[in-house]
Amino acid sequence: MTGVRVLVGTRKGAFILTADGHREAWQVHGPLFGGWEVYHLAGSSADPDRLYASQSNGWFGQIVQRSDDGGARWEAVGNEFAYTGDPGTHLFYDGSEQPWRFTRAWHFAPSLDDPDVVHAGVEDAALFRTDDGGHTWSELAGLRGHPSATSWQPGAGGLCLHTILVHPDDPATMHVAISAAGVFRSEDAGESWTPANNGLHSGFMPEPEADVGHCVHKLARHPSRPDVLFMQKHWDVMRSDDGGRNWYEISGDLPSDFGFAIDVHAHEPDTVYVTPITSDEEHYPPDGRLRVYRSRTGGNEWQPLTAGLPQEHCYVNVLRDAMAVDSMDPCGVYVGTTGGQVYASADAGDHWSPIVRDLPAVLSVEVQTLT
Repeated sequence: MTGVRVLVGTRKGAFILTADGHREAWQVHGPLFGGWEVYHLAGSSADPDRLYASQSNGWFGQIVQRSDDGGARWEAVGNEFAYTGDPGTHLFYDGSEQPWRFTRAWHFAPSLDDPDVVHAGVEDAALFRTDDGGHTWSELAGLRGHPSATSWQPGAGGLCLHTILVHPDDPATMHVAISAAGVFRSEDAGESWTPANNGLHSGFMPEPEADVGHCVHKLARHPSRPDVLFMQKHWDVMRSDDGGRNWYEISGDLPSDFGFAIDVHAHEPDTVYVTPITSDEEHYPPDGRLRVYRSRTGGNEWQPLTAGLPQEHCYVNVLRDAMAVDSMDPCGVYVGTTGGQVYASADAGDHWSPIVRDLPAVLSVEVQTLT
């Protein structure tokens, strides 16, 4: 029977939640790597039993874990993320220069057709790739070699490369998003990069419409329309219809256009989900009410989804990697919170229920549909 596997990374370990096709009764496996931060737990589309985990600890550094049996057993594989050449410097919050340092792997993007190929986004912002299932990692140095790289500054969460989108029909075309540098596009498999931020406006920047320097929080798209991109930015929800070359705002009637997570319905390319929070200082839902917002028109017109979500005294956040959708029909939507809850909707957002509570703060949520 078809089922669902929800992969959850938290501040203190990872958890795997499984259910059958009805998505009603859930089993919880974990904590895995208890006590360690797991920034991202990702599954391979090419082999659903192949999982990758980014395990990190302030004392012991970064470890890449791999499972070949759906998370029952794990192996620590290659952990060497070495910058190519002289790392050089980038700017700090106050404009001073800071040496480029590797801190952690934020995000894994497994290949769609080869379980051994994975791209990794790291902090300080760089892009790496493995072709052997995580044993060795090589930097795609063209990104940090971009002329603007010395001017990149961290966002509040660090100088992190947190989103990697590889074109489903043309693997040489890629987009990455960096906080706080913006979106970059490559059409030669990562050898060279072009800023893709035209139309973005960031009032905190000396030049609000500059080519580089925008604090982009997350990108999403539907695989059937890979040139249509959706963005949750540090203020503003944005859309591009030409592969990121130009952006326009679709915040519409949202109660706040500040947030971190954004995703797209599995079967409806114009149905988009966001989770607004109050402001860049108040990282909790407006009015203390957790609401996922859905647009069925590709933006501007937004509907609050509240059934089953806490509607008073709720002061959690949904981080950039903590929203995901499954590919079942009807589409399931999942959000994890900094309060340790994972909420699921088996009907595209109309009704929600907590499938697990009281976990450590949730950093990432990914979903695999199993057959």
